[in-house]
Amino acid sequence: MDRNTIIAIVLSVIVITVGMTIQTAFFPPEIPAVAEEGTVVETIDATLPGESGSSIEATGENPDSTPFTVTAGSYAITFDPKGASVSSIKLTEHLDGEEPVELIFKDADDENAFMLYVGGDKSQPIDAVFSHTESVNSNGLNIVSFTRDFVTSDGKPFTITKQFAIPDNGEYMIQLSVGIKTPDGSPIPLNVSSDMYTLSVGPQIGPSFRSISNNYDYRRVSVRYDGKGRSDARFNDGVFVSDSDETVDWMSLAGKYFAFILIPESDGIIASAEAIQTSNETGVPQENIIYLSRSASGESSVQDMYSFYAGPKVKNILSVYDNADDNIFRIEGHDLTEILDGSWLSWLETILNWILQFFYKIIPNYGVAIILLTVLIKLLLQPLAKKGMDSTAKMSALTPKINEIKERYPDDPEAQNAAMAKLYKEEKINPMGSCLPMLIQFPIFIALYGLLNTNFELRGSMFIPGWIPDLSIPDTIFTLSFSIPLLGNQIHLLPILYTISMIFSMKITQMGSQTTAGSQAGMMNFMTYGMPIIFFFIMYNAPSGLLLYWSTVNVISIGQQIFVNKKKKNVYAEQIAERDAEKLAKKEAKRKNRRK
Repeated sequence: MDRNTIIAIVLSVIVITVGMTIQTAFFPPEIPAVAEEGTVVETIDATLPGESGSSIEATGENPDSTPFTVTAGSYAITFDPKGASVSSIKLTEHLDGEEPVELIFKDADDENAFMLYVGGDKSQPIDAVFSHTESVNSNGLNIVSFTRDFVTSDGKPFTITKQFAIPDNGEYMIQLSVGIKTPDGSPIPLNVSSDMYTLSVGPQIGPSFRSISNNYDYRRVSVRYDGKGRSDARFNDGVFVSDSDETVDWMSLAGKYFAFILIPESDGIIASAEAIQTSNETGVPQENIIYLSRSASGESSVQDMYSFYAGPKVKNILSVYDNADDNIFRIEGHDLTEILDGSWLSWLETILNWILQFFYKIIPNYGVAIILLTVLIKLLLQPLAKKGMDSTAKMSALTPKINEIKERYPDDPEAQNAAMAKLYKEEKINPMGSCLPMLIQFPIFIALYGLLNTNFELRGSMFIPGWIPDLSIPDTIFTLSFSIPLLGNQIHLLPILYTISMIFSMKITQMGSQTTAGSQAGMMNFMTYGMPIIFFFIMYNAPSGLLLYWSTVNVISIGQQIFVNKKKKNVYAEQIAERDAEKLAKKEAKRKNRRK
């Protein structure tokens, strides 16, 4: 890998880092199956009530508070009658080690997901114990219904019902119906800060993590407004509030491989969408809780519908919800695929992924498929790389002349550089001649970075048993009882091998201090040793699949350059010697002519 290659890689890492920092997406109709059959939503012509219901109390006897699990389709969901909430969502088709992936990452003291809060006051969870029933309807939906009666501090009664619909066909969508009504037809007595209630999702999406301080894992909150694309939340002192002039289509909380997407299906009911981000020294390291606040109303009964995607960030799974005929809830129009990570080179990532899957079908091991893909790319790019390698071999053949220049101007770097520039011009060598080929290869570097860093198929894919059990995470060969600054307490072997191969590649493909004049020698020494060390820290926590690709690139480049040097160096040396002999003969002829 020559100097220009390293420069291109540095630029690509910078671009990717910035892109990932800037980057990280949904809409459907109601399902009658979730609402109580025969229910008539009664409304009265009433004005919006004033501030009320800031304090409420559950009435009647407390039902059974024992949590229970419903297994249906792709889910195993644990419901908690306290707050009619959800404490666990496990994906039975995806593993985290040997256990199903847990999508709700929470501490024992954290509130469950799908809690309701009084009005817009997020300090008042409605955590009373609800009674519940379970059933399966004719559409193959598992229905979990919760209900509880309440009364405000000034004696106004009302009832809250929450119904969850879970498909049994393997789809990754849940629908939630929130109903509130009064027994006497009076306006619903909940109005705190102009909000009836607030629905929360959080505190964090799994799988669990210890740190997300690098680009190889993240948790990101996004919002999509009607008629506009997805935008990532910008937190101000840990708080994000949606644009009050825009209608929220959906709000999401996503990691690299899985996403929560909360979609209000009932039009015009959301007053604001908010997210609160906090960092903790214990428990969940970083929390990102989403809140949707429902506008207060003068009605006596409301039935609000929400769709909730909880599943993998895979295009063909998310795209099911682009067409109502393709999913059980008849959802469409929300562009859920916007949640996927992508770049301006997503089309190239798609092509490269197709080739990767082709190799995987031949040899069902993604590590081998990555190596084969790398070899294919190097073969395709060989005509471009050849120019740079030939230039390196030709410069190597000039070593004796470069050494002569150094001996002639031992203490004058400027004179050395000027003499070398003249030599390069005479020999028709452009030290930067391979820049254009590298710029052409640059998009492929970026696309492969994105593909191998976020490819869902690599998650849980083993390459070498006992060493690289999962290509989507770093290879951990040893865990220390203490932490090393900048590295942590886990020892990864691939970054070490990658750094060694990078140093060796640099040494074999650049002239080094013995053939480089003046300040350029220091620059080349930095490129040879300094850049690999910097890359070591940048790539230390990179997924194994990404490091496998870069290490393979280095090994192939070393082999190519050794071959070119061996084949071409002597050829170029002979050509240079012949030209020198011709020049010397011409000078001798001129001298003889002058004597005559």
